[in-house]
Amino acid sequence: MDAKTGEIEVDRFPLTGNFLAGRLRKNLSLDDLTYIEELVESVKKHEDGTRILERGAKTDRSTILIDGYIFRTIESDEKRFITGVHVPGDFVDLHGFALKRLDHNIVAAGKVRVGCVSHETLRRVMRDRPGVARAMWFATLLDAAIHRKWIQTLEQLDAPKRIAHLYAELHTRLELVGRAATRALRTPFTQFDMADMCGVSAIHANRAVGKLRELGIAEIRRGDLYTNDWRALKEFAQFDPDYLYGDGPLKVKDDWD
Repeated sequence: MDAKTGEIEVDRFPLTGNFLAGRLRKNLSLDDLTYIEELVESVKKHEDGTRILERGAKTDRSTILIDGYIFRTIESDEKRFITGVHVPGDFVDLHGFALKRLDHNIVAAGKVRVGCVSHETLRRVMRDRPGVARAMWFATLLDAAIHRKWIQTLEQLDAPKRIAHLYAELHTRLELVGRAATRALRTPFTQFDMADMCGVSAIHANRAVGKLRELGIAEIRRGDLYTNDWRALKEFAQFDPDYLYGDGPLKVKDDWD
């Protein structure tokens, strides 16, 4: 999806126009897309650091991210681990529909705007709209694919490449929803956030950021990454976007039904 197409989608569907954009959204009918937009029962804004859903708290609704970034976090022995990051269009906690209580926190990273869908409404989706239900299932499985890749990068890459991979992934995910960054990818992430996403100390994360700058690949200032060559950054990170199910051999085909 290009930026212009993304803008048209969001104009028409301001709450859910980014849902599965760049993947199988184009395989959904106008009636399906209208139905998905009307699922959102309320819209809320949250400030940076707000726990939208607490680990272990019973939930009766799921959340779609409209604007901003959201973290999944786990805390253990007074340490925080960021195990995932969400971008606009993501249904952040659809799995809460089945689980009811999550084993992690859902936290606003910077200011966010979200839409809420009750689980009672989702039950009607499962019963009455199998095509939409399948799309939501796809979104949940995509979440799992991204999580597997994060595990792989923690095992396979050193800290500078992990940070580069994080931004390479975000750049591609935002591009899929028509929010492509050119030279600058802006985020509210702190040095501590990057450390917690990459499984290193804040000091180690700072050194890794310095390494990217020394190599001339990218510069990160207050969470914003600046680069003149996204291709070089992605090559350095050993980034292969197949797991995002956009373009490539895992792309959702036009005959999806």
